[in-house]
Amino acid sequence: MVDILHRIAVEGKDSQETYDALATLEGLSRWWTENTTGATDVGGEISFKFENGEFGMKVVEAEPGKRVLWEVVGGDVPEWIGTKIHWDLREEGEYTVVLFKHEGWREPIEFMHHCSTKWGSFLMSFKQFLETGRGAPWPHDVHVDNWG
Repeated sequence: MVDILHRIAVEGKDSQETYDALATLEGLSRWWTENTTGATDVGGEISFKFENGEFGMKVVEAEPGKRVLWEVVGGDVPEWIGTKIHWDLREEGEYTVVLFKHEGWREPIEFMHHCSTKWGSFLMSFKQFLETGRGAPWPHDVHVDNWG
């Protein structure tokens, strides 16, 4: 199994404000995809729709100000199903550090390279949304290749 790992630090927002951007439909739609629906409570499922597909995430953990964990339970990309997406938060001075992990890929296929780049661009959208109030969710995101 292989994982995608990223780290960002959000300036001027505490871990609760950062958590809210991960744990509410409004927050998620402002930096990842405008087409976000579902239930964000533990046990709920969130649907994220993009031009070329959709993902269903079950909320496994939601600890305010500290952690969000999703399990991919459905969607159009078989490589994602069964993987887990971790968001761990901690405050460091004027920053909230976000440790991101997309865990459980069966093998490092070419599509994983694409997803790592896209996660990086969406994490920058996340940071931008929190620091400036304006992110770049799909369909306004950076398109990195022919996959989106």
